[in-house]
Order: sequence, then structure tokens, then C-alpha cells
Amino acid sequence: MKIGFDAMGGDHGPLETVKGAVEALDMFDGELILYGDIVQIENELKKYNYKAERISIVPTTEVIENDDKPVKAIKSKPDASMVVGLKALRKGDIDAFVSAGNTGALLAGSLLKVGRIKGISRPALTTIYPTMNGASVLVDAGANAECKPRNLIEFAYMGSLYAEKVIGIENPKVALVNIGAEETKGTPLYIETHQLLKQTELNFVGNVEGRDVPSGKVDVIVADGFTGNIILKLTEGVAMSIVSGLKVQIMKNFVGKLGGLLLKKNLSAFKKMLDYTEYGGAPLLGINGLVVKAHGSSNAKAFKNAIKYAQIGVKTDLVEAIRKAVTGLQTEEKEAEADTEL
Repeated sequence: MKIGFDAMGGDHGPLETVKGAVEALDMFDGELILYGDIVQIENELKKYNYKAERISIVPTTEVIENDDKPVKAIKSKPDASMVVGLKALRKGDIDAFVSAGNTGALLAGSLLKVGRIKGISRPALTTIYPTMNGASVLVDAGANAECKPRNLIEFAYMGSLYAEKVIGIENPKVALVNIGAEETKGTPLYIETHQLLKQTELNFVGNVEGRDVPSGKVDVIVADGFTGNIILKLTEGVAMSIVSGLKVQIMKNFVGKLGGLLLKKNLSAFKKMLDYTEYGGAPLLGINGLVVKAHGSSNAKAFKNAIKYAQIGVKTDLVEAIRKAVTGLQTEEKEAEADTEL
């Protein structure tokens, strides 16, 4: 197995990307291909002891910056680390590609250089969402601000497969984010999508309200990218506020400090549960190859875990599973159209 890695992507590349790549070798049984400035990457690699045959470098001369316009950057910077890595994925030189670079550029580049799975109208960012009952899957987490019912149906199928194959959830419960549990709640988009999801073979359990998302009542949380991104970032913000607030209260007096000492192990476990670095990245599902978007501010630990989940996606043949599911979905649609004509 070969996983490509954009060593120049993110806020801390190649410092943290290279460190994360080296650390990933302990839990990754394949080869890592690093794309980027060869001088900078080699200078970072010199800091570590590792088996040289397990990391190779593909030199590139350009970098896509966060303020670059996505499509223009992909077309005007053909030797950017992100572009070269995506081309390699399309050619089959690597089995997956991980990048913490410009999200819009990664989406545009994936569509232009790798392409969509036939039958998928739009790819979706699919991220692991920590809950009080373990991990759920949130899809779409920000790739598509405006959607049609068909898009949300596809997101549901892809999210369900990701939950099953990568997270290991058997027969995952799928729910549609809405302002109420009733079928008649929400915008026309969500009302129509609800009815369509009821007709699928998915384990669709209905709507889920925002307050119930963190509880872990459902395994796959389906939303348009606008709503999904707000849920994700609001959760991150609330989690950071809670952790900061707890620290302030604990340090206020001796009793608080004593209590904090006694609860240190429990508080550490709680913090770990909310830590995005534990989950690494969000796969861009629907692309004709496994592309994983890591958080722009990722550290080495996050990159290591992004590689970990990319490896699971390759081993479970996630892209092929989506391809087969979409074929089945198209067959159902044609049969439904035929019944309507009759």
C-alpha cells in the first residue's frame, strides 16, 4: 500500500507533516510518498530515525496557499504538491492522498484531476463526530453549501458506508439533521429528502435535532454542507469553551485544585474524546479515489491519524463499496421511474 502525503499542506508544513509521517510508520504497514520541496522535507527527515525505504519524496516546486483561488490555483500551479499528488492518485501510483491544504483547492483539484465516481452528483466531506456514545459520522461537513434531495441521499449512502467500513459500526443508524423530529418539519429540501430516505434500504431512523447530535443517538448525521459545517465548528467552539471554563474553575482555589487532581484521569479522557486530532481528517467521499482532507492547523498527531484512517479506507476498499452502492441506487431510481410511467 502506498499513501501520498502533501508535505507542504496546512499551517505547519513541512514541520508537522513530516513528523506526523514518521510517527505514522509505527501503525502503518505500507509506504509513504511525500510531495513537496525536497530540501525542506529532507531537512526535517534528518531529525528522525526511520527506515528510509518506507518514505520516499516526489520533488515539487510550487505550493497552493490558503488565500489562492481554488480553480485558478489548480490550473496555474501544475507542479504544486497538492496537484502532483492528486495526479498520482488518478494514475494509480498511490492508493490514497492526504492533504491539509486549501480546502477549496483540494475539492476542485480532486474533481479536475481525479474525477467523481460515476453516478455521484457531488462529493462530500465526511468527518468523524465525537459524541457521548462514541463516534458518529457527519456528512456533508462543508463541501456543498446548497444541495438537492439527490445530493443528500448520496451523502447518506456514503456516510453509512464510511461508518460501517472505517469506523466499524454495524448497520449504522442514519438520520437527517432538522429543526424537529416530525416528518413535516424543515425546509422543502429536508421534507422531500426525508420521504426519499424512508424508501431506501438504509437504516434511516428519521430526523435528528441539533441538541441530540452530540448524544450519539444516531451513527450517521446527514446535512447540507452549510449546516454540517456550522454543526462541526460550533461543536469545536463549545468543546474548547467547556475545557477552558473547567480549567478556570479548577484553578480558582485549593479545593478546586484538589478536585482537579482527583479527576485528572477522567478529565483527560473527556478532553481526548473531544480532540479532533484523534480522528485526523475528513475523506472527500464521492471522488474516484481516496482523498483525505486534514485540518489546516493539524499537528503531527493529527497527520498520523489521518494516515491511519486513510489506510483503513484503502484496506476496506471504501471507494469501490461506494461505487457499487451508487450503481444499486441508480437501478432503484430507474425502476421507480418505470413504475411511474406504468
